[in-house]
This record gives sequence, structure tokens and C-alpha cells, in this order.
Amino acid sequence: MSVRKIKLNQITDVKEFVSVAGKCDFDIDVFYNRISIDAKSIMGVLSLDLSQVLTVKYGGQDAQFENILNKYSAA
Repeated sequence: MSVRKIKLNQITDVKEFVSVAGKCDFDIDVFYNRISIDAKSIMGVLSLDLSQVLTVKYGGQDAQFENILNKYSAA
């Protein structure tokens, strides 16, 4: 299981992140505080506080997904 920190500042960032996550064949979860959301759910991710750094946990490899994580990296 891999863990990364990201920051999604705008709705367009969320749309891009969820779109790429949706193409992955492994589970991806986004966490903030004690809330866990499926990263493939646009409504779920939009319900999080986007002013905060989010934690992404995922259990697979995908080059396009790694690129999106790097793009929105908060580390």
C-alpha cells in the first residue's frame, strides 16, 4: 500500500484527479481527518475540505496515476 499527500485547489483539479483514478484497476482512497472517500467518486472527493492537504492510499501501479500524484503533490 502506497501513501502520498496531495493538494487539490480547484474543481478542475478534482475532476482531473478523479478521472485518472477511475481508469485504475486497483483501490484508491482519499483521507482527511477520519473521513475516507473512494477516489473514484467525484461527489465524494468534492465533499472533502479542499483547502487542506489530503492523503491518498492506493495499492497498485499506474504511470498516469503516478503523474497526477506528482502534479498535485503537497510534499
